[in-house]
Amino acid sequence: MNAGLLMAGDYTPPSTATTPLDTVLGYLAWLVTAAGVAGLMIVGTRMAIALKTGDAEEHLKEFLIVLGACVIAACAGPIVQFVGLDFWNISK
Repeated sequence: MNAGLLMAGDYTPPSTATTPLDTVLGYLAWLVTAAGVAGLMIVGTRMAIALKTGDAEEHLKEFLIVLGACVIAACAGPIVQFVGLDFWNISK
């Protein structure tokens, strides 16, 4: 397939090819959201337990790692659209 054809926007794949991909991407988006919420809850629970027991553990690094992963996951779609790699999207 000619790469120039993809960049020109003349190619639109059949909807039978994009519907399963959209379904999988939708499930992945929900899973990433659930993983981010679960990660923040786990870090928060560990912070509360450390405070209750009097341990002086540093949980800020863990919190920032989970928060950074959430930001990366939330920005992945817009970054792909900005770069122009959304040629499978036929709703243009």
